[in-house]
Amino acid sequence: MDFEALHSANFKTLDDTVDAWTKMLAKLADLKKDARDGLRGKANKANWAGYNATVSREFIGKTAEEFNDAHTQAESIRNIIRDTQGELKTQQRLLKEAIERGRNNHMSVKPAGSGFTVTPNPDPKPANGQTDVDALRDELQGILNTATEVDNTASTSLKALVDLTDYGFSGQKYADRDSAAAAIKEAENLARIAKKNPEDLTVKEFDTLNAGLKKYSGDELFSERFAEQLGPKGTLEFWDAITDPATNREVYSERREQLGDLQKNLSLTLATATQADTPEMRRWTYEMTDLGSQPVHKNSTTMGFQVMSNLMRWGNFDDQFLKSYGSELMETEKAATSNGRHGATVWTHMGMDPNLNRTGEDSGSDPMIGYLKALSNSPDAATEFFNDPFLSTDEDHDFKEKNEDGKEVKASLSNFDYLFEERDWPPERDEDGDNSISGRNNLAMALEAGTTGHPAGELPTIDTPPHNPEQAKLMESMVASISDDPGRLKDHSYMSDSVGQIASEYLPDINRATADGGSENESVPKLFPIAGTAADMQHTDVTRFLATVGQNPEGYAAIEVGQKAYMAGLMDYHLDPDLPADSRYPHSTEETIKEIARRSGEVEGTLAIGRNEAVLGDAKTADDEFEHATNQKKNTISGLVGLGVGVGTSFIASPIVGAAVGGAAGTVTGVVLEQFFKDTDPENLAGLGHDVGLRWEASKDAQTDMARVAGEEAAKAHKSPDAERIQEWTRIGTTDGFNDASTSARRMADDLETEIPT
Repeated sequence: MDFEALHSANFKTLDDTVDAWTKMLAKLADLKKDARDGLRGKANKANWAGYNATVSREFIGKTAEEFNDAHTQAESIRNIIRDTQGELKTQQRLLKEAIERGRNNHMSVKPAGSGFTVTPNPDPKPANGQTDVDALRDELQGILNTATEVDNTASTSLKALVDLTDYGFSGQKYADRDSAAAAIKEAENLARIAKKNPEDLTVKEFDTLNAGLKKYSGDELFSERFAEQLGPKGTLEFWDAITDPATNREVYSERREQLGDLQKNLSLTLATATQADTPEMRRWTYEMTDLGSQPVHKNSTTMGFQVMSNLMRWGNFDDQFLKSYGSELMETEKAATSNGRHGATVWTHMGMDPNLNRTGEDSGSDPMIGYLKALSNSPDAATEFFNDPFLSTDEDHDFKEKNEDGKEVKASLSNFDYLFEERDWPPERDEDGDNSISGRNNLAMALEAGTTGHPAGELPTIDTPPHNPEQAKLMESMVASISDDPGRLKDHSYMSDSVGQIASEYLPDINRATADGGSENESVPKLFPIAGTAADMQHTDVTRFLATVGQNPEGYAAIEVGQKAYMAGLMDYHLDPDLPADSRYPHSTEETIKEIARRSGEVEGTLAIGRNEAVLGDAKTADDEFEHATNQKKNTISGLVGLGVGVGTSFIASPIVGAAVGGAAGTVTGVVLEQFFKDTDPENLAGLGHDVGLRWEASKDAQTDMARVAGEEAAKAHKSPDAERIQEWTRIGTTDGFNDASTSARRMADDLETEIPT
């Protein structure tokens, strides 16, 4: 900074700028509140349908969130400018005070170009002569250096903050200039460490890098600058080297237990970086995708996909990057497997290969595993990836299917078809030497994200959009596939927790599928209203699907609890006298209650068949494992009962309640679930031993009681005049439903390999 610029600076413009941004913040705060409570709040309560239920509602939600980001970015900009304003004023004051002290000590300071000169008076001279002149010169130069640093870092921080997004606003928050500048400086320092020759890396530098990434992994300025400075190739070379014990024996020996933490922190940092919409990061993602099918370095057999896929197991990566990356990965998979004819030996872990994955779940040699984990955190990318084509009928491959004439023809496969049904997964072992389950387990979690619209392991919220056509299509494919070959799930039962969660969020669609045999088919959508796109599934497929998922305790529990809550929500919804006529099921209250109880009874009866198969069949799963899994659901539901998921008078199921927004849904559902968990007793079925008939009756009695409670509570909430007849209606409906389950399952008893009760 020029001497004269600081000395004569008029800060009025800067003062006005700070005031203007402060006023803007107040306006944005009001807009943020209006967007949250008005725009988004009304959208969540509106009676959306069809296209608007998904696209328009989701757009409004994202628009409302932009107001929040706009406020956050404006606050950061104001804070940086205000902090810079204060620091520059301080440096100007210090400059003038130093000049005044110099004058009192017989020295004069004058501008000289962009700098200054310090001249001693001839008489009287400064007290200590040239020593005082040099000291004043150094002090003034130090003040100018500080002011220059303040000005430069403020400019860099503001430019970097604004450049994070081409459209919209960044949600990154900074309290002052120092924090933003520190993030950028730390990113550059840590990138320099990671770019070092890995053989020269010290243990101290490893610790510095790990701690820094942990601290700043969620910081957008830091992450973007770190990734851009390290570069795609540098990223791959760093992780490939640091995980190889032969590269740097000291660091590997001293810090191999911390490699998992570094992997996570680096993954989170890169995920944040990909969200930055800068030219540098767009180039970074393009180059990283391009490097995927290439060796990491000369003479290496490790490919870029193998390294990078292990650095995307944590965090939310940019959807477009994941889509492009996944497309290229599948093209490489096709080449490595001769279009799916055999396994990808290139992904097989060999004895001397380093473990690129440090979670202990698998070696990291198969890039599909890490990539699927990334998809589990990015629902939109997961949906598109699974529905994308893997092989067309025009390509050279051996996969066949029968056409309508029964003739065998070449099939087309989606990415879902290939991964879920056909892929020959490379052998993997965990840190204990056991066969690894992480490949298909991550596949199940990615499917959970792709079908539900929210990250795997999370519950839907009021802001989760209803299912769109692509999600429903993926659900249809999964149910049909498991129905076609139950072994696809039974042989990998650890996938059932995710599959059960998926089913619990498609209970309206599942209940609709069970109602295909009645004469009131045209009214079924009104009995089971769905916001968004319904998954169109065959009754027989749903039966096989439920009976298969029901053989796993976690899968069983997810659907069991969800169906109880959904049944309660339905009864509460349909007994509401204020329900609009065009939304009402066009039959009597008696028929409505019976049909709800019947469909719920069929779902519960089919689950009971699956449970009996698990307990009495070859699996020998203990009854208390099912009860434990069911009771565990109480922990996730506690405190959330009453939260509606859906819009207006339409709703979708969730493991929370699956009830309509508003009304007495929370009360009715809460009472039903409270009663359900109270009655859940490990001895209820365990004491019945191997008597299929007794177990069947016990399950039916329990469901009958739950249907009664749900009906009576709904009738009580809405002061229904039919309250006294609810018990008989729910008993008849539940009995019919269990009979339907038995009949449907009997038709496929050979597939289920279980004894079906009569």
